[in-house]
Amino acid sequence: MQLPISPSKVAHIIIRARKFDADVPGSGQGRELRAFIANLNEDEQAALTAVMWIGRETFEPEELDEAIATAKAEASAPTEDYLMGIPMLADYLEDGLIALGISLEDAEEDVDRPV
Repeated sequence: MQLPISPSKVAHIIIRARKFDADVPGSGQGRELRAFIANLNEDEQAALTAVMWIGRETFEPEELDEAIATAKAEASAPTEDYLMGIPMLADYLEDGLIALGISLEDAEEDVDRPV
């Protein structure tokens, strides 16, 4: 299955999540990260959640379709609220990309391009 979110968008979220985790409260990093995730479409939000679950080893990489379907079926809170409440979000997203065979370095190179 093709991942319904571009790796560069996931890389952008990883970078923002790392800044958010390391940042001083009130600097706007959380607001920017929340807005970016909120502006993704439903398929992208479900895929982002699935990548995080794969990175957290809740699902295996070959269960991507099932993870995406589960994310859509179980979404009871806004995705940005759910994901921003996950400690180590950036690490889980990075591990999820790696598990799916997607190079974070290649994805990060695309971050400077418009998403």
